Amino acid sequence: MFEAVIGLEVHLHLRTRTKMFSACRTDYFGEGPNTFTDPLTLGLPGTLPTLNAEAVDLAIMFGLALNCDVLGFTQFHRKNYFYPDAPKNFQISQYDRPIARDGYVDLAGQRIRIKRAHLEDDAGKLVHPDGEAYSLIDLNRAGMPLIEMVTEPDIQSPEQARDFLQHIRAVAQALGVSDANPEEGKMRCDVNVSVRRPGEPLGTKVEVKNLNSFRSVQRALEYEIERQGKLLAAGGRITQDTLGWDDAAGRTYLMRTKEGEADYRYFPEPDLPPLNITPEWIERVRARMPEVPAQKEARYLELGIRAADAAALSQSVTLSRFLDAALSGYSGKAQTLVNWLMGDVAGWLAARELDIAASRLTPPHLVALVRLIDEGTISGKMAKDLLPEVMEGADPAALVRERGLAVVTDTAAIEAAIRTVMERNPEVVERVRAGNNPKAINALFGPIMKETGGSAKPELVRELLNRALGLG
Repeated sequence: MFEAVIGLEVHLHLRTRTKMFSACRTDYFGEGPNTFTDPLTLGLPGTLPTLNAEAVDLAIMFGLALNCDVLGFTQFHRKNYFYPDAPKNFQISQYDRPIARDGYVDLAGQRIRIKRAHLEDDAGKLVHPDGEAYSLIDLNRAGMPLIEMVTEPDIQSPEQARDFLQHIRAVAQALGVSDANPEEGKMRCDVNVSVRRPGEPLGTKVEVKNLNSFRSVQRALEYEIERQGKLLAAGGRITQDTLGWDDAAGRTYLMRTKEGEADYRYFPEPDLPPLNITPEWIERVRARMPEVPAQKEARYLELGIRAADAAALSQSVTLSRFLDAALSGYSGKAQTLVNWLMGDVAGWLAARELDIAASRLTPPHLVALVRLIDEGTISGKMAKDLLPEVMEGADPAALVRERGLAVVTDTAAIEAAIRTVMERNPEVVERVRAGNNPKAINALFGPIMKETGGSAKPELVRELLNRALGLG
């Protein structure tokens, strides 16, 4: 029986207007290839890097959120390699002086240690046309500000790796450090995985590169853990290789034998001075920090929101932002709003594959809808019927006025509907009065509500019906 030992390298594009070491814009997504480049991105002779100060601040903020040490001396290095998507033939990265180090994340009762988080510029992108014997190079991504976060080998399963990545994405998005959108290549992951028998030393690890979805991370790990276990059980040997992941085939494949640090020939970047991150600098950054998910979850729990809902909401920037705006205008129980947000609203959005930020629902309109129920103006069923239009931007109060949907509280009208239904159903009335079938009263309640057009207040209908039947 083998157990997995997993470490992750997470790459996040930082949310800055310009690239890491030049004034080239970063909003290239969806644009034509090689249209967001400049002399530095292209690696032209004589170009000099200029450090993006906002990227440094965002990296400090991210490090603080992960409980890292960010105080003191940090330095950039040249990491040399010769790939087609690296025009300079080196990457400006950080070697032994990362901007953040020795942090941790507590996840579901387990502490996952963060070894380091460092700044660097990204490479370009190779495009492989189907069926062709050549590749194309798009350098729009080259030079993008990137933070690489490396965990210690504390992760024990593919599912835990996926949960950890979802948490990191939530932290990055909550801070505004990164869009952390895997679909746009703004969050990528390399996994290091080995297997061993419990109690034995660490096994030989392999690295699976450039996984761009949480699902791919989980599937690649599941495959590698099974492959390595079978190989070792058969008496084979694991080699320290760099692998790719074929998502369609559901298997890894060899890319190259693993480089060591010596292969990269690190040396200090001669064109960028070292930085000394002072306590004053850290406090300036800390003052800008929004709530992180753990803080948000604790606040929701204090408001009386159920634990499962608080956890889910704290992981979503758009849902939590919407809820906070709605709560600022609502004096009732927070859970009441959450029930709508996580129930009917979430169902409507899921059916259309929409994020709440892309819908026309506004916090004031959701509050208005819930308040109409709280005040007894409409029933919960009426509110559900109105919700599709409210999701499309309609004002619920205006809909109620225009359609005369206010709940009927006129006792005379309700009593008339009760008499009509009882006269139509004498056998049911007799059974209820005889006490033979107390639940038979429900056979009267539905028709009465229908008789009133569904607009009667249900609590009042039950009270008057019980009285008419001599039950109270």
